[in-house]
Amino acid sequence: MSQPPAPPAPLRILVRGVNWLGDAVMTTPALLRLRERFPAAEISLLTPAKLKDLWVGHPALNRILDFSASQNVFSVAARLRAEHFDLAVILPNSPRSALEAFVAGIPRRVGGRWPWRDWLLTKSVEPASNATRMRKRTVEEIRALTSANSKGPQPSLPDPAAHQMYHYLRVVAAVGADPTPLAPRLTTTLAEIEAVRIKYGFRPGSAWLGINPGAEYGPAKRWPIERFAAAADALRQEFDCGIAVFGGLADLALAEELAEQLQTAAPTLRILAGKTTLRELLAALMCCRVVLTNDTGPMHVAAALGVPVVVPFGSTSSTLTGPGLPGDPQHQLLQSAAACSPCFLRTCPIDFRCMLGIDVDRVVQAVRTAWRVGQHTDQ
Repeated sequence: MSQPPAPPAPLRILVRGVNWLGDAVMTTPALLRLRERFPAAEISLLTPAKLKDLWVGHPALNRILDFSASQNVFSVAARLRAEHFDLAVILPNSPRSALEAFVAGIPRRVGGRWPWRDWLLTKSVEPASNATRMRKRTVEEIRALTSANSKGPQPSLPDPAAHQMYHYLRVVAAVGADPTPLAPRLTTTLAEIEAVRIKYGFRPGSAWLGINPGAEYGPAKRWPIERFAAAADALRQEFDCGIAVFGGLADLALAEELAEQLQTAAPTLRILAGKTTLRELLAALMCCRVVLTNDTGPMHVAAALGVPVVVPFGSTSSTLTGPGLPGDPQHQLLQSAAACSPCFLRTCPIDFRCMLGIDVDRVVQAVRTAWRVGQHTDQ
């Protein structure tokens, strides 16, 4: 009697990940939808080495492939060619990310339509009709918008459905995945949280407010450090909580400046900027009741872990790159009312009115709301 045919080998899918921490978190709904569409597939993520640890244990992925900043396209493609992938889902819009899959000979290559790369793809995904490009305003535009006698039309606000998350969902929808948005999701473990508690002195049963005063993109995204300090002192007294200051190594001086301005006693202050690994950052954020942060990578990480965040937005748009699932009431997003906001510039060419227009009392009230309604509790 003849043997039944062997079951087909599982589909081998490569997802080319994005290059920045916050953007990476915003891709997680698309990854989860891709897994939902192909439950038996082997899904591998190609990611910059600096982000590799973000993906440990993520339920959408089977394997993590990383590359260094020094590796060129052909080095990366040679490794991919040896893997014999059936499908590449390319989430960044860069020509390089499409070229890697093309040179690797992956037969199906799907990604967003973008100049200089359509010929590298077998399927290009058109931008949504409501897509909003984050174009930097010119100094002349900003001065015209903020002029005291300006009578011209004010710029229209971005469509809430233009959030960056929707772009990634459109790409995976092109291979049959459900484009309905999900909340971004990251994972950590109880063992990781306990190790961080011991290493950095987060006492069990104590409440902690996370503060993230930096922003790698530039000073235009940073709420003033003296306002962070004033808000932290007020909240420390009100909630009898500890203060944990986060950031990368480049933010250490800013974190120390914040610490100098705080009236908070040393036993309830933890400076973690530049000290944590990426996995430790996830676990330490989970030790916080609320995180008060600028628009930056750890903002997205905290929200994807279920920790409520409070965010002053000035030069960027909470509509386009806000944390969590758009519209989630657990997060408090304070968008500036300045006419020139968002400008998407690294530094402000005028008087920083977008961030100066968000006062300490408004932020303190937003943290109170997040503290009260957030579902995350201390472990």
